[in-house]
Amino acid sequence: MDTVTKTLFTLSHCKGISHHLLHKLLTIDPTLTNFHFLKENEWASYFNIPKEKALAIKKEFASLQVDTLLETYKQQQICFVSLYDKNYPPLLKEISDPPPILYYKGDIRLTQQPHLISVVGTRYPTNYGETALEYLLKPLIMENWIIVSGMAKGIDTIGHETAIKNGGKTIAVIAGGLFYLYPKQNIPLAKKLMESHLILSEHPPATPPQKWHFPMRNRIISGLSLGTIIIQAKKRSGSLITAYQALEQNREVFAVPGSIFDENSAGTNELIQSGAKLVHNASNIMEEFPLSLD
Repeated sequence: MDTVTKTLFTLSHCKGISHHLLHKLLTIDPTLTNFHFLKENEWASYFNIPKEKALAIKKEFASLQVDTLLETYKQQQICFVSLYDKNYPPLLKEISDPPPILYYKGDIRLTQQPHLISVVGTRYPTNYGETALEYLLKPLIMENWIIVSGMAKGIDTIGHETAIKNGGKTIAVIAGGLFYLYPKQNIPLAKKLMESHLILSEHPPATPPQKWHFPMRNRIISGLSLGTIIIQAKKRSGSLITAYQALEQNREVFAVPGSIFDENSAGTNELIQSGAKLVHNASNIMEEFPLSLD
């Protein structure tokens, strides 16, 4: 392991280092060489961090047992990839704030494939939502599209299971670390994904999921993919956050229309009104990526 990757790995385990702070450190010094030599006044001027916190971060960094962590992850078959690694997901690298490091179990090569599509939606889909999801995904899976989602209950789960059932591949992005698979009812699904597909997170494995991790996770779901399909979403939902993040990342957004009387379709209908592409079938999605399909 090179020095930069080892430093990045260690910093990611420091509780005093937030995602935003790590991103700033890399922006100022991509080699992380100067981290060890930053003075207290420089922490304050560059990062608005007081002396006490800067000293605590350095102390925590020095106390971490890196070799022990690496051995634990090796035993658990947990791997990681940094922003500078050739195996880092290429589309994710293009977004404005790519995770500096990703922890994963499974086949990271899936992120290198040309046809990745995300699917998100309500945790409580109706029969219409479930039927529409399978109707749209099956032809995509038959054309070797990889299904990306967040392993939440509802639409996410059905998306992963549809890929598996139809002989396709799927990627789950989780909010916490790999030691905290959520929701618990999806642990059997998670085991399948770790064996034959892929689960990844930007957080070290021992990180419990927090409420604010979920919107952060959503930017990775959309960032991994050429486009995002929204199936049934209320006006205020995490699925819409993912849709708007996809738009900010200059990715395609596809919305499945629904009844004007169904609150589960209020969000998707609003997306269509705002310019998202209304989709009736898988061809509506594939025709947006002719160069990719070549």
